[in-house]
Amino acid sequence: MGIAAETTEVVQQPLRGLSLRRNFAWTVVGNVVYAACQWGMLVALAKLGSPSLVGQFALGLAIGAPVMMLANLQLRSVQATDARNEYRFGDYLALRLATTALAFAAICLIAWLAGYRWQTALVVILVGVAKSVESFSDVIYGLMQKYERLDRIAIAMMLRGVGSVTVFALALWFTRSVAWAVVALAAWWSAVLLTYERQTGGELLKAFGAADARFAPSWERARMRQLAWLSLPLGVVMVLVSLNTNIPRYFVEHYLGEAALGYFAALAYVMVAGYTVMNALGQSAAPRLARYYQSDRAAFKRLLAKMMLVAAAVGAAGILVAVLWGRPLLTLLYRRDYAQHADVFVWVMIAAAISYMASMLGYGMTAARIFRAQVPLFAASALGIAFTCLLLLKSHGLIAGAYALAVGSGIGLLGTAVILISKGSSAILQGTRLEP
Repeated sequence: MGIAAETTEVVQQPLRGLSLRRNFAWTVVGNVVYAACQWGMLVALAKLGSPSLVGQFALGLAIGAPVMMLANLQLRSVQATDARNEYRFGDYLALRLATTALAFAAICLIAWLAGYRWQTALVVILVGVAKSVESFSDVIYGLMQKYERLDRIAIAMMLRGVGSVTVFALALWFTRSVAWAVVALAAWWSAVLLTYERQTGGELLKAFGAADARFAPSWERARMRQLAWLSLPLGVVMVLVSLNTNIPRYFVEHYLGEAALGYFAALAYVMVAGYTVMNALGQSAAPRLARYYQSDRAAFKRLLAKMMLVAAAVGAAGILVAVLWGRPLLTLLYRRDYAQHADVFVWVMIAAAISYMASMLGYGMTAARIFRAQVPLFAASALGIAFTCLLLLKSHGLIAGAYALAVGSGIGLLGTAVILISKGSSAILQGTRLEP
């Protein structure tokens, strides 16, 4: 009765956009709960299983995430910042259905060709199933975000998060199998997608959408091609962003094994705590940033500056915690053997602090529709990470993976600032609109 009643009550409220402050508050709550639940799954794996099981699950995510990121084309952000309503929801949904099917086929092919043990290959494929379900939720969240109803996203994320950690931990407890745990995860996400998310998306379309807006895919190939071409640079950027996170994991697994990957993935996941705040702020501000960019460039710069200050503060707090309390924190969260890598944890949090600031500037570029310039930037970041791993990982161990994350984040922050200043400032001074 509790959650269901609250959910029904929210749905019955008058459908109008919320203030930035209320959207931010809802998004923080939703992201905190969801991130805590995602973290809870990793903790369950660490406590109920071995570092090798953690590594197996992390490898599935490391393979599936970049493929899905590319296929998603960051349609959520494109949809949320579509201030001129150039495309209908049906266009976004149809393109997402087509690209997700291709992405899942690619994940299956990678699992088959990579030569993993069959248990590992099965986990990779099942993670692909779960990620496919998540991609459909994501495009509905873009609709909610566009109309500034991030409370609906928060409720959906809390439903998904609490249920997922529960079914994942229970399946793991009874079966001691990562594969069955991921099956339970995908099943729960599907249930939330087909009930609350689908119903809420339809209601928002009726309240805010055009007369011809329908909660169904629109299979107009010409419009799908146009939207795909517009979004492709962001899709490439997102796969590069995902690779920036996962490249160290590939090297760690290759050189040091699944157990070492389990340790590294657990340490790196602590970055998510800060990303919870960053994503909440960025997602809440994105529609408003896009409108400001079209109508009030001074307000655009002021809001972006405030977002950068928040990112810097969160990053500094994370470094302080890692330096002062890293070892007892890792022991509490996981087990004592994870605490032996407290020095790696400090460098992970340094990389996180730099990355938080870069992500805020990234939201500004997306709101300004600066898409294609991001591709070479994040490609350079990925190359920097890969080069650092090749140069240092065999000789320095896990800490080299953290160094690589810091190098990639630094390249991203510097490059994003240069692009936004050079292109954004010139457009603001000239009073012209940037082309993507």
